[in-house]
Amino acid sequence: MIQPVILEKLEELPESFQTEVLHYIEFLIEKYAQKSIQEKPTKKRRVAGTMEGMIIMADDFDEPLEDLKEYM
Repeated sequence: MIQPVILEKLEELPESFQTEVLHYIEFLIEKYAQKSIQEKPTKKRRVAGTMEGMIIMADDFDEPLEDLKEYM
């Protein structure tokens, strides 16, 4: 919807100003292309076994809880 209005206004400008508008458009395209590249988060790969030995579980971990014995 806005493109026809932009083209109409652009045609009203002298050629030297049209060139400046072109340069500005190219600048914006380059600026936002670089910004989108920078904003992409890099995915960190998980490595299996990195927490080994850091987590200690009780020996009765798999046993039913005392609170739930009445439901068993």
